[in-house]
Amino acid sequence: MVEEGIYRSSFPRSSNFSFLETLNLRSLVYLCPEPYPQQNLEFLQSQNIQFFHFGIQGKTDLSVPVVKDLILEAVKVLIDVRNHPVLIHCNQGKHRTGCVVGCFRKLQSWCLSSVFEEYKLFAGAKFRTTDLKFLET
Repeated sequence: MVEEGIYRSSFPRSSNFSFLETLNLRSLVYLCPEPYPQQNLEFLQSQNIQFFHFGIQGKTDLSVPVVKDLILEAVKVLIDVRNHPVLIHCNQGKHRTGCVVGCFRKLQSWCLSSVFEEYKLFAGAKFRTTDLKFLET
């Protein structure tokens, strides 16, 4: 949980659907460019969960900067309480999700060291300096 009404995760599987039902989600933010699986879309429809798709490319080339516009659009969904409770996810819940949550934390006036610490907590040893540079700006 990011905070009350905002959750983060890796890519939900059908085995996670019963747990997701307990969250009474109103919205889901998907950060990957790939189409959302039909089974997941059907689950969202059955639960009346609004779907937001921001196709942020995963980065294997660490010299490529983070795509600011899409991340900021995702943050707008998070700060709109009409979308709560909301789940935000990418594939692993680390880098793309971490950048969006980091921007949200900056809006909450978190100090930068705490934003970095939370990002690294989820990214682990695979944290990306390009993501940290993005969060710094």
